[in-house]
Amino acid sequence: MIPIELAFFFKSESTGKVSAFYPGPAGAIESLLSLETWADIEDENPVLRELQPEVEALIANRVGANRGAAAQYYIAPIDECYKLVGLIRLHWHGLSGGTEVWREVGNFFASLKERTETVPEASHA
Repeated sequence: MIPIELAFFFKSESTGKVSAFYPGPAGAIESLLSLETWADIEDENPVLRELQPEVEALIANRVGANRGAAAQYYIAPIDECYKLVGLIRLHWHGLSGGTEVWREVGNFFASLKERTETVPEASHA
């Protein structure tokens, strides 16, 4: 349901609802898509029920997945999500971002993989 290949999801403590954001050259953009299926995603991935509201997020990285790269899903502190947003804003050039930004995004996820919990089957995110 998410139209781009990179997003992060977190739960609001006050509403209990999940929000999705896309990092991009303009900053973090909130998705206007309905996330009514989040309960189904949690059913298939019970570890997501343990996300601390407004503290932890699920980061979904499917960049290159349609070209054979493995999709990656991580539970990480929400500040890591905004670190990714800042990294993209800093290094983005032109319409597609340029090679520098995608190299930096790759480095970010390589580092994240060493430091955070991987969600092996974040189905439908």
